[in-house]
Amino acid sequence: MSLDVYLSVFTLMLISLGINMLALKTRIPYTVLLVIAGSFLVPLSDIDAFSFVTSFQLTPELLFFIFLPILIFESAYNINIRNIEENKFVILVLAVLGLLISTFFIGYVGQWALHLIGFEVPLLVTLLFGAAISATDPVAVLSLFKEFGAPHRLTLIFEGESLFNDGTAFAIFLVFLDIMVSGFHGTSTVMQGFFEFFTMIFGGVLFGLFMGLLFSKMIEWVKGHEHLEITLTLLVAHFTFLLTELASEKLVIYGHHIHLSSIIATLVSSLVMGNFGRYKMSPGVEDYMEKFWGYFAFLANSLVFLLMGLLFTELSVSLDVTLMPILLMILVVTAARAVSIYFSVGLVNQIKSEESIPPNWQHLLAWGSLRGSLAVIMVLLIPGDLILPNWHYDFSIKEFIIAITIGSIYFTLLIKATTIGNVIRWLKIDALLPHEKMGYYKSKVLVYQTMMERLKRLFEQHEINKVQYEALIAEYQKLYRQARKKCRSETQDSSHVIENLLRIYTLALQKQELKEIFRRDEITENIYKKNLLILETQTEHVEQDRPKLHSLNAYFESWLGRMRNFFRRIFFLSSESDSKELYLYYRTQFKLINKVLDELANMKDSPLIEFFDDPKALENVTKIYLKLKEKNIQEMQKELQSHKELLDEMNEQSAKALLRITQADTIKGLREHEIISNKLYVLLSKEMDDPRLADAGVDV
Repeated sequence: MSLDVYLSVFTLMLISLGINMLALKTRIPYTVLLVIAGSFLVPLSDIDAFSFVTSFQLTPELLFFIFLPILIFESAYNINIRNIEENKFVILVLAVLGLLISTFFIGYVGQWALHLIGFEVPLLVTLLFGAAISATDPVAVLSLFKEFGAPHRLTLIFEGESLFNDGTAFAIFLVFLDIMVSGFHGTSTVMQGFFEFFTMIFGGVLFGLFMGLLFSKMIEWVKGHEHLEITLTLLVAHFTFLLTELASEKLVIYGHHIHLSSIIATLVSSLVMGNFGRYKMSPGVEDYMEKFWGYFAFLANSLVFLLMGLLFTELSVSLDVTLMPILLMILVVTAARAVSIYFSVGLVNQIKSEESIPPNWQHLLAWGSLRGSLAVIMVLLIPGDLILPNWHYDFSIKEFIIAITIGSIYFTLLIKATTIGNVIRWLKIDALLPHEKMGYYKSKVLVYQTMMERLKRLFEQHEINKVQYEALIAEYQKLYRQARKKCRSETQDSSHVIENLLRIYTLALQKQELKEIFRRDEITENIYKKNLLILETQTEHVEQDRPKLHSLNAYFESWLGRMRNFFRRIFFLSSESDSKELYLYYRTQFKLINKVLDELANMKDSPLIEFFDDPKALENVTKIYLKLKEKNIQEMQKELQSHKELLDEMNEQSAKALLRITQADTIKGLREHEIISNKLYVLLSKEMDDPRLADAGVDV
């Protein structure tokens, strides 16, 4: 790479930084501004001083092997597999059936529409374009969904669809591309296409599962060595992607060349890492990973969207020739999305295997389908010399598909992305739930109360004079009274809503305490995940105002417990390990319940009493946890009586683990406060980890 290329990359990064700051100020979607800025790179490069700007080019290899694994891993790593499981049917239907409907609608209707304006295009060309453009881009829309307050389940459905339809779209794209390159030979070609499609999907799933579990196990082996853990997470995405591509080139079974989907494999391995491997990481690494991969995804998307604008301006196809086809295909793509959504979701609602999706959600799913980097990656993989017998234009098939693809992406970014907020408000999708409405007004009351207390301290410390104090305090007292009045008038059945708010708060407290207990190695990964699952499920029940769970482990008992017992019977696992697990499980719950009861007992002295100022709600929640504590103690006593010696040994091991953490934290604290030097920190850490070093003596 030349100096100009390096200079181009860093300049583009600097431009993306400036655009990000502009997006924050103007409230215009970041990706929209990136594409617009990319369009001005060519005229900028005509100036001698900035001629290097366009030296860095998007190549199929760069997009496919470097950027794509980063984008897939970052999106899939943060997806909760339990939420996917709860909405698996609608996500599967949208990602597979919906995408196929969209692809074939664009293919057939697109060819017919182009024929109406005298633009004769082979069916395979429009089908190839349909496969590339039908995959939705989560990056371009999810931030908008969150910013404008789309419901959590709707956001999850869209994110799940966007992730899984990437693999489906790429698989069918490769099938069509192979047909265009090798030719169509009737029924045998159709059967071969179906075979390749399903082997890519299912083979990718199996290989991704294997790679995810393998790298998760490797992270467990090196736990405590943070640099090795981070390196393994860096490798899993690209290694899975590249090995899948390599396997697709070499794998032949009974004379059949087997293709695996590298996108599906990377997606599945990333899901495994996010839902299984992350619990095997050191606490510091786990916290760091989201920021680390978030930055890489931000960088990759910034470069892709910037260069997308550059790609459109550098097309050799005249806009005079392609303008009408572009506009026509934009209409076809928009209609295809609507047809695929309403048909697929209608089917899901009819089957009623999951909670129905309301019409206003369907409208937003149809309109909020932005397109982005994956479509560009796919069309750039089309060979430049690809031709069909009945193609009679001066420009190539690749150039034509790039033109209508970029045009469609421009439409979704410039029109759809900028109107999503208005559509969400028009459809009333951003309406606050009762506990959110209460939280909104209570937050304002708490803020104004805190500001008045701060003003009083400022006045007492002579940082403001009496006139300033009286003017400001009068202003905030007025706002405080207005917020309290609004809170009472706008919220019905306030005691019930406050009780739900308080329960959500106590569940969040338990999650924080649970993570700290796990960090101290007091519990196993299995116990941590079980308790976390229960707490997350309870939180969702409260947020949606659904019936209370009968116990802390109701969800666990409903299906996870049955699954666990099934595997224990198959593999004849000992009752001793079962007793250890049960006791740890109940002891962890006991600690979490006590944490909540302590917080509730001190609530009257907490600033949060402004939030939870209903005595009835406070009493009801306290009673819930007292009953849970009583039941939990009974279960613990039962286990203690049955396996006293075993459990005493476990308690001793737990105490030793806690002492090791305390020892490490103490030494770390001394270093952070610069009481000891780095040299002493290393020396003490080694000695404490290996007492033999201390016995050998150190010359001080």
